[in-house]
Amino acid sequence: MYFASDNWAGAHPAISAALTEHGSGFHAAYGTGPLDREAERRLAEIFEHEVSVWFLPTGTAANSLALAAVNRIGGVAFAHADAHVREDEGGAPEFLTGGVRVRPVPGSSGKIDASRLREEIEPFSPGTVNMGRAMAVSITQATEIGTVYGLEDITAISGVCRDHGLPLHMDGARFANALVSLDCSPAEMTWKSGVDILSFGGTKNGCWCAEALLFFDPEMARDMPWLRKRSGQLFSKSRFVAAQFLAYLENGLWLELARHANAMAARLAATIENSNRARLAWPPQANEVFAILPVGEYDRLLAAGVHFHDWPEPAGENTGLAEGETLVRMVTSFETKETDIARFSELLDA
Repeated sequence: MYFASDNWAGAHPAISAALTEHGSGFHAAYGTGPLDREAERRLAEIFEHEVSVWFLPTGTAANSLALAAVNRIGGVAFAHADAHVREDEGGAPEFLTGGVRVRPVPGSSGKIDASRLREEIEPFSPGTVNMGRAMAVSITQATEIGTVYGLEDITAISGVCRDHGLPLHMDGARFANALVSLDCSPAEMTWKSGVDILSFGGTKNGCWCAEALLFFDPEMARDMPWLRKRSGQLFSKSRFVAAQFLAYLENGLWLELARHANAMAARLAATIENSNRARLAWPPQANEVFAILPVGEYDRLLAAGVHFHDWPEPAGENTGLAEGETLVRMVTSFETKETDIARFSELLDA
């Protein structure tokens, strides 16, 4: 029973088949081939907007280069205190931007509060030589605690960005999971709500290694050719990333996989909610489930072959952890089966 991460899941058969199909023959390198162009056109269709597309191998590279592309000397970016760009990327955003600081912004449910964002930005806009100056805002969709920014949340945050002349970046490592949760279009969740740059993730949702950085204003991407090359993120055989995206987007596969992962998370949450040995920390909105377990139960489930992780309490959240309890994260994926949930339920109630 693998609930440790959606990164543990393999590649969907359609993705593997696409890699095999395009694995032979000759194609122009460095993102200039027909597969690259076709994938770019497909993304423009899906987002209903002109996009500047940059294929990348990791989400860390996508997020870091997004900030690098819009950085200014003395730049300060703003993100939720628990955001991936602040806590889980090993200093890559600071390194690849040449020294941007990522300041935390408070907010409940893992989401930036727009009014608090305004308060945090104002001292840095225009800023001073000593303090630095605001250069971007980044939100994570779905968030690090499995919640989702509603369209009104994104619009409120983008409004603050517009008032201060700042671009809004969305870390969409679990973009598809958030999208099906909101039941809206990709355009509605991005540029129509004021998002300027998107890290569009495929790896967590059935791809082998496929991330794309999308700019809805191509002028913002003017330095990307040099930034991508200098950071060592330019694949010579980028057709293999493009091929994955073409298969991923074909006939709505990406949405189908995300719906399945979210449905399995809902089943897992119901199992925990109905148990007398565990309780939900908060309701899941995508494919991450957070639960509170007695330490003994945590150890017993791990020993029984359930893979998951303990988790620090999120900033600003009162989980009501008692002595002898621990917070855990469980993540479902396109590979999670109903039998996995049923077996977990049996173990939990044993």
